[in-house]
Amino acid sequence: MNDILIKAQEWIAALVVWLDVTFLSYQTLAELGIILLLWGVSLGLVRLSGFLFPQGLDRFEIYQRLKPQLSPLYDLIIWLVLLLIVKTVADQQQMASYALNIAASLILAWIVIRLATGLIESREIARLIRTFAWGLAALNIVGWLSPLIEILEGFTFSLGQGEVSIYGMLTGLLTMLFLVWLALVMTGFLESWLRKVPAVNPSARVLLSKVARIILVAAAFLFAVSSVGIDLTVFAVFGGAIGVGLGFGLQKVVSNFVSGVILLMDRSIKPGDVVEISGTYGRINKLAGRYTSVISRDGREHLIPNEDMVTQTVINWTFSHRMVRRHLPVGISYKSDVDLAMRLMVEAANEIPRTLDDPAPRVLIKGFGDSAINLELRMWIRDAKNGVSNVASDVYYKIWQKFNENNVEFPYPQRDIHIVSGKKENLFE
Repeated sequence: MNDILIKAQEWIAALVVWLDVTFLSYQTLAELGIILLLWGVSLGLVRLSGFLFPQGLDRFEIYQRLKPQLSPLYDLIIWLVLLLIVKTVADQQQMASYALNIAASLILAWIVIRLATGLIESREIARLIRTFAWGLAALNIVGWLSPLIEILEGFTFSLGQGEVSIYGMLTGLLTMLFLVWLALVMTGFLESWLRKVPAVNPSARVLLSKVARIILVAAAFLFAVSSVGIDLTVFAVFGGAIGVGLGFGLQKVVSNFVSGVILLMDRSIKPGDVVEISGTYGRINKLAGRYTSVISRDGREHLIPNEDMVTQTVINWTFSHRMVRRHLPVGISYKSDVDLAMRLMVEAANEIPRTLDDPAPRVLIKGFGDSAINLELRMWIRDAKNGVSNVASDVYYKIWQKFNENNVEFPYPQRDIHIVSGKKENLFE
């Protein structure tokens, strides 16, 4: 027991000496003073200059989107930059900068964590980045980061004509993830900008955004691979085999993707069009790489493969123009006034706000049925995306009201029964 107490006293004494040497020395106190001074300078720069005149940066959409996450970090970013400048000067003068290093590591980790939690929607990924940032900061503070990097650089293996280290693979992976995320963010900004350009139609907008996304993601992957030191010719060996395998295994996926590109290039359908395919009627919401999203009037979203949109018959109600003609059959009894009924049907159509005045509604006699005179009302609308059945229902209701007010009768099925009387024959005679 006494040995344990003696050992604990020795550890406490050593800790006190280390704290005294590390944190209570004049050098450390001077560094702490510099850190606090730079903090005050960063606050002053933010307050006085408005951080590089943000009024001029507000016209950029990318700045407007990042401003909610960046504005609380302006002072920390300036503080970090000033600390790094002072630390670089101290290292060149071979002066101690232990406290400066700790402060810079903690501030950098905090900035990364705040940006990750603000820009990344996935909580799991944000939590992973937060743990990784604090881990790197802790390793850098205790002085284990540089030795760990040297150890990882020592583990190398041959790949093609060059050698790649574990550290290079990790940095390349992180670089690729960051660049791919940045490419997706830039594509989102491009899509937002294209929406504001009236000269770009919806099909070209979707096509340009998809092409830009593919190019940026591919460039991010190639840049990350080349930064590791991997010879890109290595992938040529596997390219043929992978291409054949994908050709057989992902035939439908590739077919849908190519069909999507064809749809975007020929502009047969585009977001906002009202289409009908295989009994599905609705508005095109989105043209994706594999499917076309069609939202029906009841709110259901149908994901139709792009291949079906190319190979099957598609009725585009708004392809060349947005005018749609509705045919509403109505039957009246033979006792009713046909001229009055036709006039009332036209009046009923004109009382609906969605009915177009040009072409004007008109009524035709389609034929004579067993118990009714078959009439048909033809009317035009311009907003098929708002539904075609609902406007027909409104017109039918108006017709019913006007027919009741003017004694125009709807027919009932009628049958004439003829009873023939005669002598009953004896079948056994």
